[in-house]
Amino acid sequence: MHIPIIFITGHGDIPMTVRAMKEGAVDFLSKPFRDQELLDAVVAATERDRKRREAQQTVANLQSLFETLSPREQAVMKLVAAGLMNKQVAAELGLAEITVKIYRGHVMKKMRARSLADLIRMTETLGVRTNRPEQTQV
Repeated sequence: MHIPIIFITGHGDIPMTVRAMKEGAVDFLSKPFRDQELLDAVVAATERDRKRREAQQTVANLQSLFETLSPREQAVMKLVAAGLMNKQVAAELGLAEITVKIYRGHVMKKMRARSLADLIRMTETLGVRTNRPEQTQV
């Protein structure tokens, strides 16, 4: 659970401040402080938490969409996002190029991607590995 923290102390020093900030404190206030400083810290903490929750929801939504893809559609998505053309994806997966085009269309529709760039951003947000499989030597 993530809770925004504002660290307030009457006896702070630099190492304590550094440690608090490294541990995720939004702000570090030493007493005495002005009321406005505390209010500003609360606003900043609230905004940071809102953005974090928004980003977390975006990833959860993308993950739900990704999970609707079949394993073959996921493979096509990864290779397309890695920059391969349909013909290259077909060769990698042992499919006909027209079949890859169909899978690619399904991926775009299911992921609600408006463009290839949009799909690439989605794979990056999801942390989906898009490297080409290693070529095996025969």
